Amino acid sequence: MKLDDILISKAIAEEFMKDFLKFMEVDVAIVGAGPAGIVTGYYLARKKRKVAIFERKLSIGGGMWGGGMMFNKIVVQESATSILKEFGVNFREYKKGYYVSDSIETVSTLTSKAVKAGAKIFNLISVEDVMMRKERIAGLVLNWSAVEMAKLHIDPLTIRAKFVVDSTGHSAEIANIIVRKIGKKLFTKTGDFLGEKPMWADVAEKSIVGNSREIYPGVYVAGMAANAVFGTPRMGPIFGGMLLSGKRVAELLLARLKSS
Repeated sequence: MKLDDILISKAIAEEFMKDFLKFMEVDVAIVGAGPAGIVTGYYLARKKRKVAIFERKLSIGGGMWGGGMMFNKIVVQESATSILKEFGVNFREYKKGYYVSDSIETVSTLTSKAVKAGAKIFNLISVEDVMMRKERIAGLVLNWSAVEMAKLHIDPLTIRAKFVVDSTGHSAEIANIIVRKIGKKLFTKTGDFLGEKPMWADVAEKSIVGNSREIYPGVYVAGMAANAVFGTPRMGPIFGGMLLSGKRVAELLLARLKSS
């Protein structure tokens, strides 16, 4: 068969636009395709909810790819091993209560399972603003990451979402947009973005699931962003809390979507 260069290009452009148009109105829009965002997307999609995940970078998986200081191994505690088992990720016990898995296998497996469950991941797309209706976040304002990086003055496009999840890691970008544009109205002690504290894995891992909740009408927070919003410590290269956080937010959203 003789290959047609134009037909190849048309196939890419047409099929991408089909996906993009399909996911311009979703049940849940997740910002950040790190482990917490991917796990959230998996559990939502598995229940047939329409989910789009937007990732600024070319690669997905957040900091999990690099393990600890580019040693591509990660640690999870026993409470999170059930999630690894469910996804089919191999792991082994290092010492009692400490389990080790390969970071590359973990990221690629989480991603594959989420996509096959029905979650759609769009990489190279940045969220530059939120869409607001009355006193509730109702969608996201998107642009290409290359446009953002080049600082080009190009207007964005908007998608509608019943709920938004901020899983953008340490920067908690959606929470910061809300504070900057709407004011100190987050569901924290002061209404402000409190910022993460120095590393303390034991405290951070115990805090993250409780912090994984609604932070503003229509917006939930998952993963490291949850600890950053509520001012608790970072946890470093232990990822059990990230996985449990993603599952927790999915459970909360499924309950909200069911009642809406």
